[in-house]
Amino acid sequence: MNKTIVITSIFSPTEAVLKFSSLRGYRKIVVGDKKTPADWYCKDIDYISIEQQESMSFELSGALPVNHYCRKMLGYLKAVSCGADIIIDTDDDNIPKNNWGFPGFEGSFQAVPGDKGFVNIYQLFTDQKIWPRGLPLDLITKSFELDGALSASTCNVGIWQGLADEDPDVDAIYRLTNDEPCNFRQREPVVLQKGTICPFNTQNTAMRKELFPLMYLPTYVTFRFTDILRGLVAQPIMWLYDYHLGFINATVVQKRNPHDYMEDFISEIPMYKHCRDVVDLVFGAISSTESIEGNLYNSYKSLLKENIVCGQEIRNLEIWLEDLQDISGSVSI
Repeated sequence: MNKTIVITSIFSPTEAVLKFSSLRGYRKIVVGDKKTPADWYCKDIDYISIEQQESMSFELSGALPVNHYCRKMLGYLKAVSCGADIIIDTDDDNIPKNNWGFPGFEGSFQAVPGDKGFVNIYQLFTDQKIWPRGLPLDLITKSFELDGALSASTCNVGIWQGLADEDPDVDAIYRLTNDEPCNFRQREPVVLQKGTICPFNTQNTAMRKELFPLMYLPTYVTFRFTDILRGLVAQPIMWLYDYHLGFINATVVQKRNPHDYMEDFISEIPMYKHCRDVVDLVFGAISSTESIEGNLYNSYKSLLKENIVCGQEIRNLEIWLEDLQDISGSVSI
């Protein structure tokens, strides 16, 4: 099975990148940008410089802005073109532990019942008052009491989200008001049934081949919203095809790159405003008679009508889907 790790970085090889480079059984791709050192090199890493990106056959290369996280999508396209069966998203400040990896995508797992709406999955892994970035703010103090609701279920997992210790993925409100480190307790993987949703990110995340179109990272929303929006759009679409989102133990330690928390807060405002609307709009836009690509496109068209995304986002999405089709012959929109 072809498993490919994709990272984007503007730094010289970090501790995380060096650790990932030593892993066996994975192809490793790092996508550079204008700010990345010109002499970037790491053994066993397929590095794509900004100059190399410009000469790639993907139309998306010319459509994406420079110095932007979404150029990571060029790494996804490279992985697909090299026959990836699983693409693993991570970042250059997420250091893999010795037990890093993901479970199989099919099997019997502990599952949270369906139709619960938004839940805080962190409550199954810690007693700390902490919540994932993208959870609606009116739910951050709610106790979801998920432990007693779990039951074993045979599931097709489409996406695994691994947690991160020490400095996990939380919003700026948490960091501005608390910012205590968190080390999650160990437990069995947990899968969300249809209708139960939790935000997920691009920091320690594995996606199976059938869902690669859903890896599209919206380019024209704020940086702190882009991966959360991707995940909120993806989940209702996954359910149509009987795929589920699962969460596993913290298998990375995040040594977070410097952030301005007030800037993060400002960047997260559209996320705070629209997270529930996004899910509702996607539900209203999708159909079991459509392809994954068609449902993704229709979802973003619905978001456009409500001014959650702009028109240029739709064009970039079209280019992403066209590039995927050129590589793999996937269904056209």
